[in-house]
Amino acid sequence: PAGMVLSVLVILLLSVLYEAVKMGKAVLLRRALLALPRSLSQEALTEPQERDSGPAQGSFSLMAFLISLPRWFWFHVGQTLFHVLQVVLGYMVMLAVMSYNAWIFLGAIAGSTLGYFM
Repeated sequence: PAGMVLSVLVILLLSVLYEAVKMGKAVLLRRALLALPRSLSQEALTEPQERDSGPAQGSFSLMAFLISLPRWFWFHVGQTLFHVLQVVLGYMVMLAVMSYNAWIFLGAIAGSTLGYFM
């Protein structure tokens, strides 16, 4: 009985975490859309000036390259990591539900409901 209660609790928490990751991904998408440049012509006008103010051409390093990437790119990387985490959690909950145990199923439903409510 204690093992079953623990299993249901773990599935409930995984479902809550799944819903939290889903909402976090939506928030990150909104921020990424706000970070996109208004137009390509505007970006083309401002990029050469930003490059001129950076370090000399010969001292190019990996860190300088990573810093020079646009802000929306980092939001996209974050969204990708959130997506991978969401898929992994979703498959874990699905595999638990596929055990055809009613209590596990109810734990997944309750966790999803609680996660969406929060």
